[in-house]
Amino acid sequence: MLDTAPPPRRTPRLLGAATRVWYGLHHLIREATKFATVGGIGFVVDLLIFNALLFAGDDGVGPLHDSPLWAKTIAVVAATGVTYTGNRLWTFRHRARTGVAREYALFFVLNGVGLGIALACLGFSRYVLGLSGPLADNIAANVVGLLLGTLFRFWSYRTWVFPAIQQTT
Repeated sequence: MLDTAPPPRRTPRLLGAATRVWYGLHHLIREATKFATVGGIGFVVDLLIFNALLFAGDDGVGPLHDSPLWAKTIAVVAATGVTYTGNRLWTFRHRARTGVAREYALFFVLNGVGLGIALACLGFSRYVLGLSGPLADNIAANVVGLLLGTLFRFWSYRTWVFPAIQQTT
């Protein structure tokens, strides 16, 4: 005779847990991809302004050539306006709305921390290691600093600026 007993209860629970993990991972990957796209646009804005302020002028000398930290600060502030809009309207549109004033202020503060990470990398490269010039400044600020700052931003925006909608039971 065939055994037609239902499978043990652990199978549906395990399947449910696996489904939740898959959905959560899939959702995180989609969010990260959108975040990277918006960040890529912000990166282009940042990169263009940063390099224009440092190197776009006669003989490769821009208006802030001797002030790379100020050039980076101005470039990041401009890019922040672009990235806030993209993240609120696309990347995190499904998350809780906690008020534009609160979100914008927190976004700028946390972006300031990300800027501090990039400035620390640029400052270390320029003033501790003595490296300067277009390649060294861009690697320090726009590769190393940007990578570390981006990891911090993604985590902090998801946690504090655009929190998940709280489920009520």
